[in-house]
Amino acid sequence: MFKKILIANRGEIAVRVIRACKEWGISTVAVHSDVDKDSMHVRLADESVCIGSHQPTNSYLNIPAILSAIELTNAEAVHPGYGFLSENFEFAKILEDYKIKFIGPSSKLIRMMGDKIQAKKIAKKYGLPVIEGSEGGISDINQAKIICKKIGFPVLIKAAAGGGGKGMKIIREEKEFENSFSLAKIEAKKYFGNDEVYIEKFFQNPRHIEVQVLSGKNRTVHLHERDCSVQRRHQKLIEETPSPILNKNIRKDLFEKTVNMVSKIGYEGAGTVEFIYEDGKFYFLEMNTRVQVEHPVSEMVTGIDIIKEQINIAYTGDTALTQSDINPRGHAIECRINAEDPSKNFQPSPGKITMCHQPSGFRTRVDGSIYQGYKITPYYDSMVCKLICHGRNRTEAIQRMKRSLAELVVEGIETTTSLHEKIISTSSFSNYEFNINWLESFLKK
Repeated sequence: MFKKILIANRGEIAVRVIRACKEWGISTVAVHSDVDKDSMHVRLADESVCIGSHQPTNSYLNIPAILSAIELTNAEAVHPGYGFLSENFEFAKILEDYKIKFIGPSSKLIRMMGDKIQAKKIAKKYGLPVIEGSEGGISDINQAKIICKKIGFPVLIKAAAGGGGKGMKIIREEKEFENSFSLAKIEAKKYFGNDEVYIEKFFQNPRHIEVQVLSGKNRTVHLHERDCSVQRRHQKLIEETPSPILNKNIRKDLFEKTVNMVSKIGYEGAGTVEFIYEDGKFYFLEMNTRVQVEHPVSEMVTGIDIIKEQINIAYTGDTALTQSDINPRGHAIECRINAEDPSKNFQPSPGKITMCHQPSGFRTRVDGSIYQGYKITPYYDSMVCKLICHGRNRTEAIQRMKRSLAELVVEGIETTTSLHEKIISTSSFSNYEFNINWLESFLKK
């Protein structure tokens, strides 16, 4: 096994990776910005290196500084976590050239599946249903109009090189098209350095379903699906597994086609294939070539440590798992707790945590990096922790989540805890009468 791994990330995912490394007996190196010197991941790691100032471009996105930290500490491998450089094929390629193991797929696969248009073509090639729309990136407005007339309104415009809702526009009527198309191109250029967009059919009442995979040279296995349909502005707030809407036949078809594609492209590591689901049909959305924020719900129902297995695949090239090893039990739900004020349009709430009590108890898990006295800065993602609860069934998981949210105390800053309490107490959530557009209307009430 690796002797030393550098974690090129911060916050809860860096803590999560460090814990997995410790269980493997692997020494860890934390990198951090100047404002993160007192962070939990720095405290837990065996070594730490400051790689720059608080701006991400000067630290967590600073490839030369991270390479210097690798050389300084003699780390053998790098775990990128999620976000930052986790899907940066250039970073992965540099590590490959320097014979440093990138804990993830090859740079070639990151680049291939990170291009949403190319990924869509690959999915179609290997039998996954794809959403009707443009075959490639579009810059010309007249070409875009022809495509829209072909597939019909409403349509969705997305940045060809992006994600996270940036550069994404819903166009319901033809008269809105020109202005929205121009805005989408401007945002795509601003956030991703590429103004190409692509157009696809917009779904009115979709669910967001994703399949977790672990893949080595020897085989690909799936850890079943996750339902991530509670979203605000295309950002997930609550995730769960199994999805209450899928039946046995749809699951079988979804898993077989997903595993086939992932295996055929020669993928190695942990990954997630995402789908839009509506009216009994699923459509390929994208593939995330990294570990997901919501991976703990899959771990809770399968008993598989995804991060440890991810490290094992990186070292051996193979997965130690067979599909028969994976037997999910019960139901798990995750709430992402952010340092935001829902009563003020989700305004960020940085500041010092003056009181912190995290829930515990039977089948209750908190993945985070906060503690009493810790200062939340305004420079990074606002998520402070993830609360995950497991039950014998969905009803018990919801009851356990209600109890756990009531126990969570974070004072000194505002958090989204109260919003999560409201959401899971609604009949819409209990009865699974929601889709990815539901939360927006719920918040307007």
